[in-house]
Amino acid sequence: MKQKKQNLEFELRGDYIELIKLLKLMRIAESGGQAQLFVENGEVSLNGVQEHRKRAKLRRDDVVEIFDFLVTIK
Repeated sequence: MKQKKQNLEFELRGDYIELIKLLKLMRIAESGGQAQLFVENGEVSLNGVQEHRKRAKLRRDDVVEIFDFLVTIK
């Protein structure tokens, strides 16, 4: 049986946030190095497409999927 994704929201305070910073702030990654490894290993999708850019700029309404988390940028 497939496990349900945990829906999270991130309140954006500026124009964008970089992907690895989001993973650290949401405590999905314990460190910047771990966040980079998740991205390099293909664990992260941005708006349904696998994302390999560690510093991808996330903006409002973007959706990041990693493991059992769905993070929506608000």
